[in-house]
Amino acid sequence: MAVYFLNLKTFGRSGGSSAVSAAAYRSGERIRDERTGKTYDHTDRQDVLHKEILVPSRFAPAELSWAKDRANLWNQAEGAESRKNARVAREYLVALPVELDARQRLELARGFSQELSDRYQFAVDLAVHAPREYPGSDPRNFHAHLLATTREVTREGLAAKTALELSDGKRRELGLKPVVHELLHVRERWATVTNQALEVAHVDARVDHRTLAAQGIDREPYPYISRAAFEMERHGYRSAEGDRRRSEYESRVQAREQSRLQGARLERDGAEPVAPEPAARPAFKPLNLEEVRRQAREDWLRHRSISAETSRGTDKASGAEASRVAPERSKDDGFSL
Repeated sequence: MAVYFLNLKTFGRSGGSSAVSAAAYRSGERIRDERTGKTYDHTDRQDVLHKEILVPSRFAPAELSWAKDRANLWNQAEGAESRKNARVAREYLVALPVELDARQRLELARGFSQELSDRYQFAVDLAVHAPREYPGSDPRNFHAHLLATTREVTREGLAAKTALELSDGKRRELGLKPVVHELLHVRERWATVTNQALEVAHVDARVDHRTLAAQGIDREPYPYISRAAFEMERHGYRSAEGDRRRSEYESRVQAREQSRLQGARLERDGAEPVAPEPAARPAFKPLNLEEVRRQAREDWLRHRSISAETSRGTDKASGAEASRVAPERSKDDGFSL
């Protein structure tokens, strides 16, 4: 069955993110960050099926040739920001239906990228990826990264920040709704265009952007495992956070099943409805906030250590200082389907 997935991620200086690094990783290219002097080399990637940069359709391709150069575009995006907490890029990560063929998946991702570019007047660096080949990877995990500038593009270069970057107060002055409405709109549009593509391909499956409760589905949502915990487990290590989240999920599933069975017994016996039994307590010892923070920090430090060991000896760049960063993940290249 087709699966709905759209995740929004932002890249900012305060978090140590680099738009150049993100673009190099997603496109599988070697790009030098002119601001920091670091070179990011990801030319060994074998899973990049397609990459291209889309700009607002009101411009002729030749008019924005500067933006079609990936290194130039993202170095300009970095150079346009002076604040130490500036946001330099935002990304829409979407799951592509395995029910579609390669051409149909590309057309879907490209059409959605163009729609976003026209709506917000930014450049979109599209990269379509195949499923990764490592233990635990889902072979249905075709997905696309839509890396977008935070500034509008013009013939001369990057201009003002897009409406997405404005505060809600400023948006109100311009007669716009709070920015959360833009995310809700984009989530709904992705479901709509995906279902249109499935219909055209004569596939019965459909996706839905709404919550399980809104769809009338009585099921616990699957637990979210953070990037640090995911990377640790992918390298064969146990993660305290991953174990905890899965244990909490199993407890919620068991409590829901007990409630369902109780309701079935009452209906069968014709008994009067009674207040539901308290949810079963987790089998594990509850953690306080400090313990959760400590475990998360330990997981992250171990993840950083693993990443450092993995990256040593793999850097290919020579001459200027090179930097090979660990893959960034926000339910990124390993989200479950």
